[in-house]
Amino acid sequence: MKYHPINRELFIKNREQFAAQMKSKSLAVFNSNDIYPISADSTLPFEQHRDIFYLSGVDQEESILVLFPDCPKEKYREILFLKETNEHIAVWEGAKLTKEKAYETSGVKTVIWLKDLEKTMFELMTLCETVYINTNEHYRASVATETREDRFTKWLKEKYPAHTVAKSNPILQRLRSVKDPIEIDLMQKACDITNKGFRRVLDFVTPGVWEYEIEAEFLHEFLRNRSKKFAYTPIIASGNNANVLHYIENNQQCKAGELILMDVGAEYANYASDMTRTIPVSGRFTDRQKAVYNAVLHVKDEATKMLVPGTLWEEYHVEVGKLMTSELIKLGLLDKADVQNENPDWPAYKRYFMHGTSHHIGLDTHDYGLLHEPMQANNVFTVEPGIYLPDEGFGVRLEDDVVIQSDGAPFNLMRDIPIEVEEIEALMNQ
Repeated sequence: MKYHPINRELFIKNREQFAAQMKSKSLAVFNSNDIYPISADSTLPFEQHRDIFYLSGVDQEESILVLFPDCPKEKYREILFLKETNEHIAVWEGAKLTKEKAYETSGVKTVIWLKDLEKTMFELMTLCETVYINTNEHYRASVATETREDRFTKWLKEKYPAHTVAKSNPILQRLRSVKDPIEIDLMQKACDITNKGFRRVLDFVTPGVWEYEIEAEFLHEFLRNRSKKFAYTPIIASGNNANVLHYIENNQQCKAGELILMDVGAEYANYASDMTRTIPVSGRFTDRQKAVYNAVLHVKDEATKMLVPGTLWEEYHVEVGKLMTSELIKLGLLDKADVQNENPDWPAYKRYFMHGTSHHIGLDTHDYGLLHEPMQANNVFTVEPGIYLPDEGFGVRLEDDVVIQSDGAPFNLMRDIPIEVEEIEALMNQ
């Protein structure tokens, strides 16, 4: 891992909070992700399952965490199962976690090699009545691949069909959505790295540059600051490409007079940042570009103020829609008749701003969180309004990541990333 060690007190606290919500005489199991094959002997880079990372800090394949809070045998109340390391593995793949290092990382005292998994699980299952399985119930989830977690769940239910099954996900949705101060610090680090990348790009962009060259500048800066990669596939969209919401080809040349919409974020220690900025290729906005840009900025700033404890996600988006409608009328893109005759299920503003304004962010870019429950302190949300104008050849989106505070205004983790027209133009022309 490129990131600095994380205080294991975070993972100890996370396990305690999860265990406190489990039924009596129950255990919960969490698996690492697979290493996914491409073809021949090629594989994708390993990405740890966020749930086992959240509960243990273990960032290694073939790992399993078992929680059994009221197990009669105290040593089995928390167990990490790890692939046994040896000198051959160390030479070919690099050092893996030893039992001692696993304890230092996670605070889990009982570490057992995977070869003893089935024997140990048999003993545990004779002592418990309920098993918590870990399913992906995120509202955006669409998973066609059978995961390591899926295979383990299938094996467990077939091997022990008499046990009651419960779900871990509803507990994790609530726990993971409320960030610990250590997590917020890690997310701040990810945002700070993104800031460095953006400032580098402001100094780099000039007419004739290619979108993929801008992508490369970001990645260079991210890697040299201990991020392992982009938090998500980056969007570098010049001109009319900005009007394709998930444009990821990043293969066009940026022409004088165009805008570039850049939706880019660094990860740090598996925590995501999610930034969008829109800049002029030539270093100056036209009057029309500036008017649209400032309309989007106004909506973002006003929407951010609504992110306070007690706010309901659906009502928030209705209010943001009203803000955007007002700005679109000022820009001459809508008139009062458009609003009066709009379809309530697809308001008039959706012609120019067709996506949501905010989502949870954390270990996942679209992080866990129950959207039907009121917002609460230490939720972290993006704020990302946009106006898309294919007939005019450009689109503008602006996005920051903010922490809801128990009192006062939300705290902007991207407060140091340039966003005002004047600052962007000054930095591009210095």
